[in-house]
Amino acid sequence: MTTYVALLRGINVGGKKRVPMQTLRELLSGMGCGSVRTHLNSGNAVFTHPGADAEELARGIEQAIERELGFPVACMVRDADDMRRVVDADPFAGREVDPARFVVTFLAAPADPATVADLDPAAYAPEEFVLAGRELYVYYAEGIRDAKLAKVLTERRLGTAGTGRNWNTVTKLAAMAQETEAAVRE
Repeated sequence: MTTYVALLRGINVGGKKRVPMQTLRELLSGMGCGSVRTHLNSGNAVFTHPGADAEELARGIEQAIERELGFPVACMVRDADDMRRVVDADPFAGREVDPARFVVTFLAAPADPATVADLDPAAYAPEEFVLAGRELYVYYAEGIRDAKLAKVLTERRLGTAGTGRNWNTVTKLAAMAQETEAAVRE
């Protein structure tokens, strides 16, 4: 059994694309997932599954949601080791950053570093970003609402879909994945 984290994109915001967490848990259980838990109401789930292909699971979750609820929802899936690596790779470690303004965007596929090579970090200060494979780490020092980087670090530029979570949520999901993994081993 492998422990996974599913991250749904753009649900339960402004009354659109409503996905009740109970429904998500039931859909995952119906797909053969075990130890299913959700976190918050924004489409975060931790579960186990005997399959070893995160992309296949993501497509299965997307199809199950569309079949059950009638609308498409993008889903990114990472395993527990991926989540541990995301936390361990924190490019802002050792600095005082507000975890609510530190966002990790989980990408569907690795983005080419050339897509952001032309962005001059000084032009966006005090905002900062680091592209690392399938994750984009962004610190919105003054908040995301009027952030300049939020307007340029788009799916169109990166060439792949993604969904963001603040650092509080990322670390909580990583911890939940580790707890689930430990419980499964017992």
